[in-house]
Amino acid sequence: MAELRLLVVMNRCSAGQHDQQMSKPVSILLLAAGRGSRLKPYTNHWPKCLMPINGKPLLEYWLDTAVKLGAKNVLVNTHYLADTVKSFLERPVYKGWVREIHEPELKGTAGTLRANEDTFRDVTTLLVHADNFCQCDFRDFLDFHQTSRPENCPMSMMTFRTRNPSTCGIVELDADGVVSCFHEKLQNPPGNLANGAVYLLEPEVLQWLYGRPEVTDFSTQVLPHFIGRIATWHNEGTHIDIGSIEALREAQLAVQYKATTVSEIKDDWSRQFASHPIHAQIKYGTTPRTPEPLNTP
Repeated sequence: MAELRLLVVMNRCSAGQHDQQMSKPVSILLLAAGRGSRLKPYTNHWPKCLMPINGKPLLEYWLDTAVKLGAKNVLVNTHYLADTVKSFLERPVYKGWVREIHEPELKGTAGTLRANEDTFRDVTTLLVHADNFCQCDFRDFLDFHQTSRPENCPMSMMTFRTRNPSTCGIVELDADGVVSCFHEKLQNPPGNLANGAVYLLEPEVLQWLYGRPEVTDFSTQVLPHFIGRIATWHNEGTHIDIGSIEALREAQLAVQYKATTVSEIKDDWSRQFASHPIHAQIKYGTTPRTPEPLNTP
């Protein structure tokens, strides 16, 4: 069975026929370096990837998913307000399986993959744009990629239906559900089936990338090269791009279940976060003030 990598390494736990343990680990990369310009003024002093969703940091939802999938090695890239994100990741609960990759200058998604070649070479990689709020059956996504995607497709893309197609990458599919055309944030795109910016990548994709140092952008440089060879899996659950204040507020009401893994572990960071003014600012639309930094453990 092919080895899977997500820019986080993940082993699935056994639970019946569909939940048999993977014979090879999966690795995960969580992209969390964005500035969140469209979320200003909230992101003036608080990073987008840690925005609270129903009281819990957005990035923690992704790390909870990694725990449920048995992940053993997760990489998280940081840039904007990196010290705040670092203090979140340095908590004891993440020790030994989550690693921060600080980028003083952003490398682009493809550049981050290439810079961590030793981690992702010869494995399947789960690549996640972690500024999305995503609630779905990730085990089914992995099962699809391992057992059901067309043989000529070295990549599986998560898709969802969007109410704002002009702000997303819109895909067109052939009869086999393979991407036949890709439209990146057009004013009037043909449809509303959107790229969820969550991918499973086989080594062929990474090998192509490693030999092309000029390639930095995944959406405009990597995806077009693999048109006709990108399988799709549709997210029937919740998928919200936290790219606006309206979307951030919408996400507060979209939590489908209470996570029961990392989020239940209370430490100094989580207790301080619970009383942080960012919660009230989002709920009531108040103007953020400069907060006191959260203590590093």
